[in-house]
Amino acid sequence: MFSRSVFRSLAAELRLSAPPSISSAAPLRQRACLHQTALLRTQQQETETQSSSSKPESPLSATPRAQSAQTETQNAPKVPSFDPFSSSSVPHTRADVPIAKQPVAPSFDSPLEVTNSLMSRLPHLVGQSPHYIVAELHARPYLLTEGDHVRLPFLMPKVKAGDILRFNRATALGSRDLTMKGSPHLDERLFECRVRVTGVESEPMRIKEKTKRRQRHIKQARSKHRYTIMRVMEVRVKTPEELLEEGAVVIEESEDTPQIEARS
Repeated sequence: MFSRSVFRSLAAELRLSAPPSISSAAPLRQRACLHQTALLRTQQQETETQSSSSKPESPLSATPRAQSAQTETQNAPKVPSFDPFSSSSVPHTRADVPIAKQPVAPSFDSPLEVTNSLMSRLPHLVGQSPHYIVAELHARPYLLTEGDHVRLPFLMPKVKAGDILRFNRATALGSRDLTMKGSPHLDERLFECRVRVTGVESEPMRIKEKTKRRQRHIKQARSKHRYTIMRVMEVRVKTPEELLEEGAVVIEESEDTPQIEARS
């Protein structure tokens, strides 16, 4: 049986005989190795992410991209661009106007009756431009020439911007020296007056205070009216050839037929 003193002496000898590198440097080396492995792992992850982000899916060449871009642009549908201020978007003839927007053809029971004096003076009236017209709309006369802007004193229903309207009720039509008067109105087959709806204009808000006697309550009536804006596109007098082609009949002088008078 060994005593405690013998075990202590043996342990002291073993400590003295063991090399110092194993006892003191082993944990430091282990710590250093763990730290180096962590740094290496983080560096490897960074390099992998950089390589994956910089590596393209397709080869770095300009020709495939250019070809694909050309094919995409060729295959893409062409969308027509609409410019409201361009001349191409404004209809100039009856064929450019949609069928739903075209004016209704007038229907008459009898042909147009024109006198000899009117047929003789009509070429002089056609040759003098610009022409003016006194057109009526809701029993209100409007003196119009080509290019004028008209603001109606009301909002015209069922009308949108861009619609073309025709004024077919006129009391007078003339130029600088000649005037054709109706009794009381001119036949709409003698002229053409077309206007284009440009938009709607509104006035500032008006507030009117209403009170009653022996009452302290005051009511406010608000009103903000809107008006239709138009632009005269065409004021034209038909030539004698056009009237004859449409079936006009030349008759003798009468009081009911329109006459062309010289302006004093």
